[in-house]
Amino acid sequence: QVQLVESGGGSVQAGGSLKLSCAVSTGILNSRCLGWFRQAPGKERVGVATIRVGGGATYYSDSVKGRFTISQDNANNTLNLQMNNLKTEDTATYYCAAGTDNLGCAPGTKSAYNTWGQGTQVTVSS
Repeated sequence: QVQLVESGGGSVQAGGSLKLSCAVSTGILNSRCLGWFRQAPGKERVGVATIRVGGGATYYSDSVKGRFTISQDNANNTLNLQMNNLKTEDTATYYCAAGTDNLGCAPGTKSAYNTWGQGTQVTVSS
């Protein structure tokens, strides 16, 4: 069964760090793009960081550029998101996703991502 399972969410104070991980089933590894998206209460789900499978190109939203790093651990079939210097506005449910590259792999191409994890909560307090 094709699936994505996130872990690593939690609560942290502003300025702190968290690392999210997503276990990626082998079927999804055939997807062209993997990424992290987030959804705050009452807001739309938006892209945060994405990566092109195989090529390794990474893409970040302006709001997280320089603070977050996306990486793919091929040996462990895991997609990671290292989040540093967290801000209160980073509070959201974070989702791992896999998709095609019909629209490229950038965070703004959410409609091309067709497989989603269940989400993990990240709460940043001041």
